[in-house]
Amino acid sequence: MYFNFFDQGCGVGGFLRIGNRPNERLAETTVCLFEPGGSVLFNFKRPEIATNERFDAGGTRFLVERPFEALRIGYEGKACRLADPLAMSDPRSAFAANPFVELRIDLGVRGVGPVFGGESRREADLDPELAFARGHYEQHHRASGEIEIDGRRIRFDGLGLRDHSWGPRSWQAPSHYRWLTANFGEELGFAAAWIVARDGSETRGGFVHRGRELVPIRELAIETDWKGEQKLHDRLRASLVCADGSKLEVSGRVMSMIPLRNRRGGRTTRIAEGMTEWSCEGRRGFGLSEYLDQLD
Repeated sequence: MYFNFFDQGCGVGGFLRIGNRPNERLAETTVCLFEPGGSVLFNFKRPEIATNERFDAGGTRFLVERPFEALRIGYEGKACRLADPLAMSDPRSAFAANPFVELRIDLGVRGVGPVFGGESRREADLDPELAFARGHYEQHHRASGEIEIDGRRIRFDGLGLRDHSWGPRSWQAPSHYRWLTANFGEELGFAAAWIVARDGSETRGGFVHRGRELVPIRELAIETDWKGEQKLHDRLRASLVCADGSKLEVSGRVMSMIPLRNRRGGRTTRIAEGMTEWSCEGRRGFGLSEYLDQLD
């Protein structure tokens, strides 16, 4: 289960994630918070768990009060303050060279749009080793509450997107993907994904949310400008064609970038997380652009 959230007023954004792996007796927890000055607070843990009964591990917790309507999310613990977030391409060195500060996140989450997704019949027949995000669903939300960074309290009121999936999660399963999320207010947002499997087959889709209406994306094209030695995405342009024939032309500018790394089975995967300013239909919004690539 995952939540991202961005407040245009205070300039803070980020995400929390818990991946329960009860058969491995552990959870994966990620906290990532983009600060206005360009620094990023980050931590990743693998705390021990025994069951899949709750999302509560490593200082991160998610509580469902009313399904799809009201949830509570939070984190309490330390996070590494990265003055240069690009240093996270080598996590060991980045954690050793940067200070850890106290971080507390306490946010109430309220669904503002319909739920998109769920398990398809095709997914039920997939080889679990090839599955990536079975039963995946997404929903736009408003997140409000308080964030405290090293004793400094920030009132937070922003928008974001949550998702949830089941089954094995191997970041090495796809060849690569591009995942874009954006909110322009409670009444307009989108989530778009372009996923390429290792056999070359691909899926392009997502949804546009307008008020209580949710329209699937039928066609998706993404153009990317790359930056720096690590070839990280910097500026993007996306064309979204919806099932009802409507179109959205969207441009994005990455405001802050942190490249994350996952290793499993001898393979190294980069998941580049960009806090992104979006422009669409004359409106300004915020969200995340996440690019996954296999570094081999």
